[in-house]
Amino acid sequence: MVSTSRSGLLFGVGAYALWGVFPLYIKLLEDTGAAEILAHRVVWSLVLVLGLLTVARNLGRLRTLGRRSYGLLTLAALLICVNWGVYIWGVNNDHIVETSLGYFINPLVTVVLGVLVFGERLRRLQWAALGLAAVAVIVLTVDYGRPPWIALALAFSFGTYGLVKKKANVDAVESLAVETAVLFLPTLAYLVVLGANGTGDFGTAGWGTTLLLAGCGLVTAVPLLFFGAAAVRVPLTTLGTLQYLTPTLQFLLGVAVYGETVPPVRWVGFALIWTALVVLTAEVLVRRRRERRAAIDRLVLDPSTATG
Repeated sequence: MVSTSRSGLLFGVGAYALWGVFPLYIKLLEDTGAAEILAHRVVWSLVLVLGLLTVARNLGRLRTLGRRSYGLLTLAALLICVNWGVYIWGVNNDHIVETSLGYFINPLVTVVLGVLVFGERLRRLQWAALGLAAVAVIVLTVDYGRPPWIALALAFSFGTYGLVKKKANVDAVESLAVETAVLFLPTLAYLVVLGANGTGDFGTAGWGTTLLLAGCGLVTAVPLLFFGAAAVRVPLTTLGTLQYLTPTLQFLLGVAVYGETVPPVRWVGFALIWTALVVLTAEVLVRRRRERRAAIDRLVLDPSTATG
């Protein structure tokens, strides 16, 4: 049990760390257009996941998915296409710090979606966290001279994507196969047009660029597989805490490696977001501890509720 938890923790750290350093990979393709990178990410991800499903003899599972699942995964495909596209554009246009903000905001967006979609009632600390986040967005809007649209687009597209995936309830690899299959024909057509016009980088901008574009599938699938392995080995609360590793690494890369400036007002905005996340995380941990304690108390008062 201990070894399983330890391996799960390592898989979780590995997944979020790889997502966190993904800007390093994207920056190697800085001279390639964001749309071309996105198209190759879709095409090569599909090739890789279909290969994995074939090797694992799970390809037949795709035929067992119902119409509802395919409908939800089609919506998920459109959302992840927006997310990937905005992310790639942001990284290669020197907005890594703002992309990190999007993933810091994401847990707060999930709370908002819970209210809007499921009619959930917010608890006091959740209201406080959302209030801090709202003030932070106002502060950052003043600082940037515009709404932080890159961060907001990433947060809402990924938050909605997670909601749709939860509704679909399909294995991660199978889900990625369907999502990339939905996007395959239009992205392949785009790459064919680029090739015909001689404006694409694949096969023309050197073998290094060609390999990096083909490798987009690998760098997409590996952290996803790590995450899947972690999800069955460690509690969701642990994964929820680890998720902050990704935007933290992105933020550090933007500031320390690529020299993006963070004016004092922007630091204030980020500090408000970080405070909101501390409040939100504390609320979740305290609530789950109370629920666990209440369950133990019920068991002590009424041993007949125990099974086995």
